[in-house]
Amino acid sequence: MTVVRGLREALVLFVIALVAVAVAVGVWTVVGGGDFVFRFGVALIVVGTLLGLTGDLTLSRIGMLPARAMFGLAPEREDAGGGRVLTGVGIFLFVSLPLMVVGVTVLA
Repeated sequence: MTVVRGLREALVLFVIALVAVAVAVGVWTVVGGGDFVFRFGVALIVVGTLLGLTGDLTLSRIGMLPARAMFGLAPEREDAGGGRVLTGVGIFLFVSLPLMVVGVTVLA
């Protein structure tokens, strides 16, 4: 059951990313002019790369370590994902990598 929830979460994140990138590139194209398809492909690759690097909570945990240590608190737990099923590796494999593949395919 966890696998199905994880794949469903990945699909939702993938669709949200596609729609958000399409809207952003649409606004970019209307304001600046140019080719939508090329900008869409490049933006998908950029967003896929950024999601691959920042898809989990590692960066936010690193930023909070000094503040938690100052108050004598232990580091955050690894499984404190806020109800998320996918880990950083899952987000990379099932969301950011497909976004980059779609971006490369659009550019080809």
